[in-house]
Amino acid sequence: MEEKQLEERLKGLRIDIENIAKVIAANTGKSTEEVTNAMLERTTLNPEEAQSWGLVHEIKSQLFEAGSEVVSIQFQQPQKP
Repeated sequence: MEEKQLEERLKGLRIDIENIAKVIAANTGKSTEEVTNAMLERTTLNPEEAQSWGLVHEIKSQLFEAGSEVVSIQFQQPQKP
């Protein structure tokens, strides 16, 4: 890639980060700067932290209720004879 192409891609990525940070900030009460910094630092939140940020409303200990029927759909390569 040429330098100009790299600069354009970098500019696009910066705009994407800014837009994503604005959406998250608007929905969490955090500042855009705080969200951007967390994104750039690759911050990972545990469930309680995500809830305190306002990213999730409820933390469930189980994905499915006990006794629920779960169907697994998987692609399997046909075995060669």
